[in-house]
Amino acid sequence: MLNRKQVDNDIYDLSKNFAIRIIRLFNYLKSEKKEVVMSKQILRSGTSVGANVREGRCAQSKADFINKMSIALKEAN
Repeated sequence: MLNRKQVDNDIYDLSKNFAIRIIRLFNYLKSEKKEVVMSKQILRSGTSVGANVREGRCAQSKADFINKMSIALKEAN
């Protein structure tokens, strides 16, 4: 069974890898497809997943942690 620290690291790593993929998608859409508006929105929402996960790791309370992770989940969806 995984401990909490391992799960936290997995979520951090997954969100970081997701952000890297989003940045690559943004660059592709912007340069190859000449799509600006949609690519910027994808970049903002995709990278905010990792930002909210990082904020959740430093949450001041359990409720704050749940809130940040809920926002990250919403952005990922």
